[in-house]
Amino acid sequence: MPFRSGFVCILGRPNAGKSTLLNALVGEKLAIISPKPQTTRSRIQGIVHLPKAKGRDGAQIVLIDTPGVHKPDSSLGRKMMVEVREALEGCDLVLVLMDVTHKFDPRDQFALDLLKQSGTKAFLILNKIDLLREKARLFPIIEEYRKLSDFAEIIPLSALKRDGLDILLKKVVAALPAGPAYFPEDQVTDQPARFMAAETIREQILHATSEELPYATTVIVDAFQEGTKLSRISATIYCEREGQKGILVGKRGQMLKKIGTGARLQIERMLGTRVFLELFVKVQPGWRDSRVFVEELDWRHQLEHMMTQQGPGETEQ
Repeated sequence: MPFRSGFVCILGRPNAGKSTLLNALVGEKLAIISPKPQTTRSRIQGIVHLPKAKGRDGAQIVLIDTPGVHKPDSSLGRKMMVEVREALEGCDLVLVLMDVTHKFDPRDQFALDLLKQSGTKAFLILNKIDLLREKARLFPIIEEYRKLSDFAEIIPLSALKRDGLDILLKKVVAALPAGPAYFPEDQVTDQPARFMAAETIREQILHATSEELPYATTVIVDAFQEGTKLSRISATIYCEREGQKGILVGKRGQMLKKIGTGARLQIERMLGTRVFLELFVKVQPGWRDSRVFVEELDWRHQLEHMMTQQGPGETEQ
């Protein structure tokens, strides 16, 4: 079998386990995870390198994690759905993730409608089978989903427990076309470290705060200097109201310290250096409904802006 490669989009409603699956298949934490819906806001690429094996010359799978499929009610939501549609364009295979612990509803149908519009070959991934108390329930669930769309494969698995991933990888490789490697063997994502740092800070906010606050916050890294022994990072947490700022800062700054400490430890593991992390909190009223502000959050847009701002001899860090 010749070397195979291709782009595989992971599609599904919020909280189906898309980011957990991405991290499990790549073997590294690339996407932040939280039980709160709509944690993922941008599409994220994770690269799986499969070595040469008996009867196969190796393979490279470029996985694209996407925001949860939903009907948007803000500029942020519309941007997230643009990310989903762009991920579907030109991909070779779609993994439609469904949570077996939830009944099929209109939100799942919305995902299937997007799939149908793309016309791309798809596998149905029935996730979270570890949460099924009665395994016999799985068979009627499979038959129910089989009637909904013409899936090339239906694969039950648990991304969290890594159960069924080998079967999934084998079938994905077989479905991909023969082609070259798109990325070097030592690269596992297309995300810049500064974007992953911003997401790590946002993950700590998701874990430390509750109710509406996580959805009203976002993070932008203002300065990122990566060194061999010490990296210096300055970032701003944006929220929508003064009351939210008070919660994020906390009494005597304790909440902000908790968020910063948790994020710093995660970023140190990611970068392999000590990290000096400086956090600020600013109020940006109604930022989720500001198309201009939401566009500024896109790390690809941020990189383009930074490149245009660099003077002669400067390099991106």
